[in-house]
Amino acid sequence: MRRNTFAWLLVSLGTLVGCGGAEEAFEEDEGTVGEISENVVELNAIQPNAIQPNAIQPNAIQPNAIQPNALSPSSVAPNMLAALQDPGEAGRLSRTFMRYAVGCAFDPSQSFTVTWTDAQGVVQTETYVGKLGLAPGWATGPLDETGQRWVSACLAARTNWYGVTVILSLRASHDAIKHAASLERYSYPYEEGAFWGNLFAPTPYLHACVYVPNTDYARSVQRDCAAGHVGAAGIESCGLIERRGSCDAVCDSLDPNNGFRPKCVYDATVSPPRKTTEVVTVFLP
Repeated sequence: MRRNTFAWLLVSLGTLVGCGGAEEAFEEDEGTVGEISENVVELNAIQPNAIQPNAIQPNAIQPNAIQPNALSPSSVAPNMLAALQDPGEAGRLSRTFMRYAVGCAFDPSQSFTVTWTDAQGVVQTETYVGKLGLAPGWATGPLDETGQRWVSACLAARTNWYGVTVILSLRASHDAIKHAASLERYSYPYEEGAFWGNLFAPTPYLHACVYVPNTDYARSVQRDCAAGHVGAAGIESCGLIERRGSCDAVCDSLDPNNGFRPKCVYDATVSPPRKTTEVVTVFLP
């Protein structure tokens, strides 16, 4: 059964480490994670219906409407604030998206707080703390196009068809997650694939490729969004994430030092194909 687009990514984001839902799981694994990674080892469980631009809930926040302002409570647009404060399902999806966007964009010293009143009239306050630091400048100014692509690649990489937690090693050319420690590379040796795109563009898009030799292994540990989910009707994509096939065919070879794909094709309609450097490569334990 195919799931709806903006809702797909938001629900899958539901237990992202450092972003609310997975805090307890992260605390249980904190010692191991700290020993393994000088880079970033992330828990993930964003269901694909959390990243759909055209969510079932018409009032849910739209990614391409939130980047013109700084991501601070005093700067958000009234329609964005209304979406975040909605007590219904649309508000839940909007807050989920924001939680994971903050986790990808901000560093651990930054946070975003939203206060809203639930259906029972109880005032709720949620604070989303940064984790990866891929676009920390969003705290004080608009999210530029480069930042949009980094946050989008991060959200796509952390999406999970099943909404379950899988520990990942995320690697990229971005300075914030560029240097994978030797123990991390040893402990997370299996390349799943890579993710890139722009959820914030007027026409949102996300792409994924799979490292073909590890396809069966990735599916066996419940990571289907690069390879595609095997369903009753055939191979299904995770909502908006378009599968582009083999990473070796659409991306540059892995960086020999830190193990990320430096560039991947986002437009194959021209010659030579256009590539983006805002790519997040995922490795599995």
